[in-house]
Amino acid sequence: MKGGTLKAECFLRLFSVLLAILAACLVGLDTQTKLVFFTIERKATNKDLPALSVMVIVEAVAAAYQFIQLCKSCIKANQSGFHKSLAWLDFFLDQMVAYVTFGAIAAAAQASCFAVTGAEHFEWMKLCNIYTRFCEQIGGGLACGLLGSLLMAAVSSISAFHLFRAHTTSKQSFVVNRGPL
Repeated sequence: MKGGTLKAECFLRLFSVLLAILAACLVGLDTQTKLVFFTIERKATNKDLPALSVMVIVEAVAAAYQFIQLCKSCIKANQSGFHKSLAWLDFFLDQMVAYVTFGAIAAAAQASCFAVTGAEHFEWMKLCNIYTRFCEQIGGGLACGLLGSLLMAAVSSISAFHLFRAHTTSKQSFVVNRGPL
């Protein structure tokens, strides 16, 4: 059972790293220049919406953390010993990364809705009518980031399983086996 959960953890961490890197690159490197008025050019970047810039940073940090944990999980799979004292830290950090990543994605998606729909009472126009490719690429980055954060939540549940399994195996030595009734 231990090998199966470690393989699943490594698989999920690998794909969450790849999706986080893809989301950060899609959003962070996305630009589009359009001729707005006869001679005036306007360039759309992720810096136009601060939530997108925050998302890029959060996704990059989450990818680095998941990569470090992936290396640790691969090493742990090849060793017979298991450090129970680090299980609490792993669980806490996995939870934190999953929640912060999901929050950054949600904030970026909410801010991006203004680019799609506009806000007439603020006299904000629909920017995605002008910067179509830019908005499509941001949407792809948000989708990759959301899928990556869901995988990070799954990884967090596996680390919770490791934590509570380590805790219960240390307590089982005190339980007396009474056999069948």
